[in-house]
Amino acid sequence: MRLVDLVGIQQEPSSGISVLLLREHDTPHRLLPIWVGGPEAVAIALAVTGQTTPRPLTHDVMATIVEALDGRVEAAEVSELHEGSFLAQLALTGPAGELRLDTRPSDAIALAVRLNAPVYVSEQVLDEAGELPAEELDVEGEVEKFRDFLDDLEPSDFLPDVPETAEQTDPAVGDDEG
Repeated sequence: MRLVDLVGIQQEPSSGISVLLLREHDTPHRLLPIWVGGPEAVAIALAVTGQTTPRPLTHDVMATIVEALDGRVEAAEVSELHEGSFLAQLALTGPAGELRLDTRPSDAIALAVRLNAPVYVSEQVLDEAGELPAEELDVEGEVEKFRDFLDDLEPSDFLPDVPETAEQTDPAVGDDEG
């Protein structure tokens, strides 16, 4: 399992579907988009930004129950990709010992965010569905390289290469006087 960070929540403009963007904490920093329902995205966004609602949301109630039963969410784990759907588990500990519950990734992440638990993704899921981020372009460095290139240019660099002929190199060739 690889530790990931929740780096973004956004709504796909064309479909209105929400996307969680997870990023592998360590190199190579693969990105994993997970499509979630609107209410789940809102619940996660509220928890990430520290906002509260007048009445507790479902995930707030779940967090309260875990704490009231002296439990702890050890981790949210996106464990499998099965027929295009991500599967997850919650790793819990409490007075009765360790427990693993099957859950949707969005619910696991919503609870983990509320209880400051880490989120992990299996290596297999990252291999199957993760994407390497596009390398960031060093704009200033590229501009400086281009300026150096321009400084070294001569007007003759724009003329076509014309092979020299004997007439151009030896003035005696082609002279009818003699």
